[in-house]
Amino acid sequence: MGTEDESEHPWIGSYVLNDEGNPVPEHDVLKWAEWLEAHDRHLATTNFSWGKVSTIFLGLDERFLSFCLQDPLLHEPVLWETMVFGGPLNGEQRRYTSKEEALEGHRHLVEECKEAEKHCASRFNPALN
Repeated sequence: MGTEDESEHPWIGSYVLNDEGNPVPEHDVLKWAEWLEAHDRHLATTNFSWGKVSTIFLGLDERFLSFCLQDPLLHEPVLWETMVFGGPLNGEQRRYTSKEEALEGHRHLVEECKEAEKHCASRFNPALN
């Protein structure tokens, strides 16, 4: 048996980061999976007493399927995600097309969590008002 031609398998919108930290398409799904297992994809994490805000490189374009009937190269891939785990904004999620956007979005969501935390604390403890 020879090796399978990767053209037999359609591209799924998979990406890896090169040595400079920039996303590049990876058409070989096995190489992509190996890269995901071997690399830390966390970009930023902020811990709170109630949980955390985490920003990661997804490795998979979250908009790819919505563009699969069009030319997927005509849009910027959505490859980073910030998500809140726990607290008053549990489950809040934002997605981004660049690392810089993701870092800025992480900072904004951390600030939103701090504000929501203050709001919740003052609602249940009038002495904090």
